Amino acid sequence: MTTVGLIGLGAMGSGMAGSLRRAGHQVRVCDARPGVAEAFAAEGGVACATPAELARQCDVVVSVVVNAQQTEAVLHGEHGAAAAMKPGSVFVMCSTVDPNWSVAQEARLEAMGLLYLDAPISGGAAKAASGQMTMMTAGKPAAYERCGALLDAMAAKVYRLGDRAGNGSKVKIINQLLAGVHIAAAAEAMALGLREGVDANALYEVITHSAGNSWMFENRMAHVLAADYTPLSAVDIFVKDLGLVLDTARASKFPLPLASTAHQMFMQASTAGHGREDDAAVIKIFPGITLPSRDA
Repeated sequence: MTTVGLIGLGAMGSGMAGSLRRAGHQVRVCDARPGVAEAFAAEGGVACATPAELARQCDVVVSVVVNAQQTEAVLHGEHGAAAAMKPGSVFVMCSTVDPNWSVAQEARLEAMGLLYLDAPISGGAAKAASGQMTMMTAGKPAAYERCGALLDAMAAKVYRLGDRAGNGSKVKIINQLLAGVHIAAAAEAMALGLREGVDANALYEVITHSAGNSWMFENRMAHVLAADYTPLSAVDIFVKDLGLVLDTARASKFPLPLASTAHQMFMQASTAGHGREDDAAVIKIFPGITLPSRDA
């Protein structure tokens, strides 16, 4: 079995590391938060203090951090992984980033004798924990040869979208366009129902069995009904991701009116102090409504 390292044990990364462990791989883990890697390793695996320490022990390094800035630090910051990785090792980049950044990172690592896989992920924490998430990947055939079994251990669907970096990240931001718009629309619909005095649970039951339903309505409005805004995916994630969507479209002068509106809604929620809450908290921007409470 391959020795694999995973950096970033958040909502998605912890589940992915668990899937690799269940598949029998030797797993090394690293997380910037004190004690997180050690807690994971208590049930199997090895905790590493830095990305460099992890990279020296692994043939494949999987990065599941928040954004390009954090990925840059993982790779090239103090005690970064890139300088410690063995020639021919693979770096699997799972964050949502600007596609052009991903293309440039592939070239930078290639010059160091390393392989790179552009591999953003989707599906949420539950699917990551069960090995049922989706990966949108692009990279050289040699990278797939080295880590194909690892990808299959982490994901039910591994889409190969090109033999160079870029298309994986492009498809991911298109997915995020839809996800962000769907969450914003779901929140708007639920808010209107509440304003009009419709019972929230009844509205949820009807919509989830009608043509207007979406996966995001069904999933995120359940958080609203439970008054549980524990962040599985935070408001600020969609501030970032829809920002990337708009940046990509702006470069080619392509209009995105719905994505622009949804981005403003998440920005409004973040400015109001809800940035670190679950992205369903975008519903809190609507005035004159009484949201379900835990005491109800």
